[in-house]
Amino acid sequence: MAWNALWTILGVMLVFLALGVPISYSIGISSLAAILATVSADAAVVTAAQRIFVGMSRFSLTAIPFFILAGNLMNQGGIAGRLVDLVLAVLGRLPGSLLVANVGANALFGAISGSASAAAAAVGSMVRDGEEEQGYDPALCAASNGASAPSGLLIPPSNALITYSLAAGGVSVSALFLAGYVPGILWAACCIAVAVAAAGRKGYRGAAGKYDWKNLGRAALRAIPSLTLIVVVIGGIIAGIFTATEGAAIAVLYALVLGICYGNITVRSFWRIVTDSARMSGMVVFLIGVSNILGWVMAFTQIPQAVSAALLGFTSSPAALLIMNAVLLLAGTFMDVTPAILIFTPLFLPVVEAFGMHPVQFGLILVYNLCIGNITPPVGNTLFVAIKVGKTSLSEVMPYMLWYYGAILSGLLLVTFVPAVSLGLPWLTGVLK
Repeated sequence: MAWNALWTILGVMLVFLALGVPISYSIGISSLAAILATVSADAAVVTAAQRIFVGMSRFSLTAIPFFILAGNLMNQGGIAGRLVDLVLAVLGRLPGSLLVANVGANALFGAISGSASAAAAAVGSMVRDGEEEQGYDPALCAASNGASAPSGLLIPPSNALITYSLAAGGVSVSALFLAGYVPGILWAACCIAVAVAAAGRKGYRGAAGKYDWKNLGRAALRAIPSLTLIVVVIGGIIAGIFTATEGAAIAVLYALVLGICYGNITVRSFWRIVTDSARMSGMVVFLIGVSNILGWVMAFTQIPQAVSAALLGFTSSPAALLIMNAVLLLAGTFMDVTPAILIFTPLFLPVVEAFGMHPVQFGLILVYNLCIGNITPPVGNTLFVAIKVGKTSLSEVMPYMLWYYGAILSGLLLVTFVPAVSLGLPWLTGVLK
């Protein structure tokens, strides 16, 4: 029954996706088709409606709309330029300083805004003029911008990690947030290494002369209000002062005040931000609701147990993890992060738990894999945003992207096979025992 249900789900879903049906409807219809194959039509309809309601009724889900609104407020609030200036002041002596500043600012802004595409658009636009003036290769600049933008999705506050917490049955958000720092910084460090190496080969030099401490001080003062948001919200959640939902609400208020003080948010722009956030939140919440049907079908038909037994039956633990990574990488090239998390968490979480892997570590492996899909054709939304901002083409960017893919995948292997990379901070702080 398990394999019949799995092939029904995959077959129906792929057909509807090929026809251009939105992913939320594709998930819901394919799950309903699998239910109809196991129970009566009346029971299937009632069960589907009940699971949607249950999936959309969890209190922790309210954190996502707030974080989406906070991210959109920050996108319009004038934060990106201040972060670029700070990173450039800190790392400006490295070869290819503007490339390195782009990577560092993407990690910071992506973490604050919660959107890799927004980071690539905002930060890439900020550094583009300087790169053109200094004669940087536009294709290399676009590759550096696109490759580094998803690193912020691993660094909290991360909607992807909150979604995984819900899909995994309530894994600690505080532990996931702490676990995301090192993989996110590792991703950015891999990109910096490639950027510095490429800049050295092309002869791009960093700033000359003595270190400008005065400039660093000015840049830090301008960026402190933006960075304070991360400290207050993430620190409060991890310390247990408030929940993820309360922290998200505080982030909204803080981002709104900051945008008004910077003079970048008006009444008209605020209304547009709210309506855009409401539209995006509605899509995400509905997607989570219909994905709850999928989770129920998998549990009822014991699909995870069948997949786990198959992997355990023909391969060893390391090989099985490599196969899982390959599947997730392939899926990420065609699917957005949120629906992929909701589909693959109930499928692979029981498998990795059978190998003794902690759910928090798997969450970072899952999100890391799917973030690579953000910069991989044929979908690769973030990569195409970076190409558009950089005024170049995919054929020119891809030779550089191959080097970035290699570095980022080496980071994925560390996250997969070295538990301390993701679990070290939660262990050290006592969030995980």
